[in-house]
Amino acid sequence: MTTATHSLLDTQENPYALSHLDALEAESVHIFREVAGEFERPVILFSGGKDSIVMLHLALKAFWPAAVPFSLLHVDTGHNFPEVIEYRDRTVAQHNLRLHVANVQDFIDDGRLRERPDGTRNPLQTVPLLDAIERNKFDAVFGGGRRDEEKARAKERVFSLRDEFGAWDPRRQRPELWSLYNGRHAVGEHVRVFPLSNWTELDVWQYIEREGIELPEIYYAHHRDVFKRDGMWLTAGEWGGPKESEPVESRLIRYRTVGDMSCTGAVDSDAATIADVIAEIAASRLTERGATRADDKLSEAAMEDRKREGYF
Repeated sequence: MTTATHSLLDTQENPYALSHLDALEAESVHIFREVAGEFERPVILFSGGKDSIVMLHLALKAFWPAAVPFSLLHVDTGHNFPEVIEYRDRTVAQHNLRLHVANVQDFIDDGRLRERPDGTRNPLQTVPLLDAIERNKFDAVFGGGRRDEEKARAKERVFSLRDEFGAWDPRRQRPELWSLYNGRHAVGEHVRVFPLSNWTELDVWQYIEREGIELPEIYYAHHRDVFKRDGMWLTAGEWGGPKESEPVESRLIRYRTVGDMSCTGAVDSDAATIADVIAEIAASRLTERGATRADDKLSEAAMEDRKREGYF
């Protein structure tokens, strides 16, 4: 019997029991409020992807009717999907939020970073991220990472301590018994906070359906010009694709996760509604990152290596 089934039966037997989505929401709201009470300068990583959208929705709920007491931070690779950037800016304006943007292109232009031969900029996000954290003195950084995404993220605590270089060391992570979170950190260190740690991709989509949350249109089936590389459908762009041997074709696709265009693959799909997407995910045996993120396939420990360097 699944957790969702247990939750449904518990709710039917006890009308005061929380559904599994209510329980996840309550946990996330508690985390946001804990951070507001423990830290001086938290910030929410917001890319316009579905997880950061749900995270912002939860933050708005946590502090309503007051304003969200945190600003937003986006590390912009310059190779983002236009639909997502448009959504990001519209959402910031709608809720009167403050957005910090760390541009990878600025670091390439001034020589602090060098463009990679393969054109992907996802691995280049770490330096701009750490620079923004240090420059703005952020002591807590909310991320939308979930434990079901990837095995390195499964090791994360909700409060993930990072050292003065932004690096993650699994040996320094603290126990979190009874939902007690320890935000203590030395000067120069900061804490990454993951309010969606215990959510799954299916939970996220069921919550989006329940709450009526708007998403960028690329999360639903649409026709797009794509080409195949390393078994994934990528969007053509100035970042370096396609090569002469990679023909472009129009396909009916959607995106399960959204990142840099150079490493985020689309999936063949006719799921045009939230209900269609939920049914598709429920039948899938691949995680969203395992199916669509080329940067996670560089090695068995690709994500963990980047996290040790300060990545999300």
